[in-house]
Amino acid sequence: MAWTLLALAGLFEVVWAISLKYTEGFSRLWPSVITLALALKQIPVGTGYAVWTGIGAVGTAVLGIILFQEPATAARMPAWG
Repeated sequence: MAWTLLALAGLFEVVWAISLKYTEGFSRLWPSVITLALALKQIPVGTGYAVWTGIGAVGTAVLGIILFQEPATAARMPAWG
């Protein structure tokens, strides 16, 4: 259950980051914080934070490419190429 909550927290971060483009500053921080806090009851904080930010970084980069036609260059995604 903790890993599911952690993945959900990472997905909330993606939604939050992408929403910034659409709403010019609106964010949904609290769902991310609450979900992450619940996950970290069972997962070490270092592991949880690393996974959460990884989901957010990859998800935001992918959606930026899909939604905003941002470039998908090798320099932008060195680990994916």
